[in-house]
Amino acid sequence: MRVISFNANGIRSAARKGFFDWLSEQNADFVCIQETKAQADQLTDPEFCPAGYTCQYVSAEKKGYSGVAIYARRSPDAIITQLGLPEFDAEGRYCAFEYPDLMVASLYLPSGSAGDHRQESKDRFLAAYLPILESYLQKQHKPLILCGDWNIAHKEIDLKNWKSNQKNSGFLPHERAWLDELFDRLGFVDAHRLVAPGEAVYTWWSNRANAWENNVGWRIDYQIITPDLADRVERATVYRDMKFSDHAPLIIDYRS
Repeated sequence: MRVISFNANGIRSAARKGFFDWLSEQNADFVCIQETKAQADQLTDPEFCPAGYTCQYVSAEKKGYSGVAIYARRSPDAIITQLGLPEFDAEGRYCAFEYPDLMVASLYLPSGSAGDHRQESKDRFLAAYLPILESYLQKQHKPLILCGDWNIAHKEIDLKNWKSNQKNSGFLPHERAWLDELFDRLGFVDAHRLVAPGEAVYTWWSNRANAWENNVGWRIDYQIITPDLADRVERATVYRDMKFSDHAPLIIDYRS
């Protein structure tokens, strides 16, 4: 089973850069998109729902902002488009496909880099979302793959210039501690690190100072899974041969 997670920074922009041509060759079972930046009436071209997939877009109320999507080979039994958090549901930050034996979700966490007001929003999300994940573990008995742009680099290995970013959103101590709690206390697993524990690999690059060309990046895109999927993670790849966005697609293959 192949699962791709990708922050498109505008799905229409990524399409113009060849994303869907590339995707047609990937044989993906699930594709989770973040930051679609589009409304339903802007996605009527068949290109935005590739042949053979069930597609669901969740748009933000604010035009040109946020938004997530999932494409799936298997038609889901249920589609969930809200977390029950009005502030963030209005921003189109969550979509999940539910099956009898699996849940796959596309998640776009707020960024705090635009200023204190956005960091405060991000912190509210972190505070509200952890109990939701804890409740899922307590009440659900099916595996979960949470694909997304988490906007947090977890460890020093996860960004090139970690020393100079310790006071910047995305690498703040309390954000990193939040991921510690997610992994260490709740038991969720960073699927990429299972197969590449010591690899300095990134998924996002600033548009400044030739960061992409010099590979001065951050690893902030993850597939975070319930522990019952850990032994099924086979390989992880970050695709950089073509540039569709300021993020690169994260591809993880799971054993059947």
